[in-house]
Amino acid sequence: MARQATTKPRSVTFLKVAIALQTLTLFFQATTAGMLLSSSHGAVLHDVGSRVMYGASMLYVLAAILAWRPGGGTPRPILYATGFLALASVQVVLGIAHMPSLHVPLGVLMFGLSTLALGQMLTTHVWGRSRYAS
Repeated sequence: MARQATTKPRSVTFLKVAIALQTLTLFFQATTAGMLLSSSHGAVLHDVGSRVMYGASMLYVLAAILAWRPGGGTPRPILYATGFLALASVQVVLGIAHMPSLHVPLGVLMFGLSTLALGQMLTTHVWGRSRYAS
């Protein structure tokens, strides 16, 4: 019997990992933002975490492209990932400009959206139907 090789499961797993990493780094950023209020170490951790979070957003874009390309499925995850990268860019600018009145709510929004995307990705694949594959 011939076995058909496909790259969908590997690329979808990479997409799940990328979304999970992004969500985890956003949670870390929320934690270190709270530490800013009570410790001098919070600023260093928040600064380092911002770079990791931005990298995780770029990784999410790459994973979305790789998950879409082999199977020719919907490009919707690429739009989501690109949107997150745009939000992350705005978040970095607001943080550098020291505008907490906009920086904090945007961070909360980003964490909520990332958690929603992760939950959606995990539940659609648990039940065997995927909107991210063909």
